[in-house]
Amino acid sequence: MTQAKNGDTVQVNYTGKLEDGTVFDTSEGHDPLSFTIGKGDVIKGFEEAVEGMSQGESISVNIPVDKAYGPRNDELVIKAPKEQVPPDLKPEVGQQLQMGGPNGEMLIVKVTEVTDEHIILDANPPLAGKDLTFEIELVGINA
Repeated sequence: MTQAKNGDTVQVNYTGKLEDGTVFDTSEGHDPLSFTIGKGDVIKGFEEAVEGMSQGESISVNIPVDKAYGPRNDELVIKAPKEQVPPDLKPEVGQQLQMGGPNGEMLIVKVTEVTDEHIILDANPPLAGKDLTFEIELVGINA
């Protein structure tokens, strides 16, 4: 039976869970996720788990932080003076915003604290610092 290998475009159904069992993402109710192995379109541990699978095979895999979104980086937490916030923006805890990064790239940041003097923004990926578990079913291979 054909196994998925580097360069193949694959289609998978998946459910991603945190250590406590909380589902953070799933393809259930959607089309399968399609990606090419080796292109880096998905996290490294997910790609490594699919490589070598056969069509129709299902697995459960634990992906450690270093093969998922990496550790949390405290340098990506920004304390911004409130006067630097555009006057029409009313930041609230949990809100996601876009801002320019140091190299001109756009960063997605999450508001984690708001006071009268400042707001704290976190540019870490939401799943940074977490080990992840995926249930993966390989439903198609296009070599």
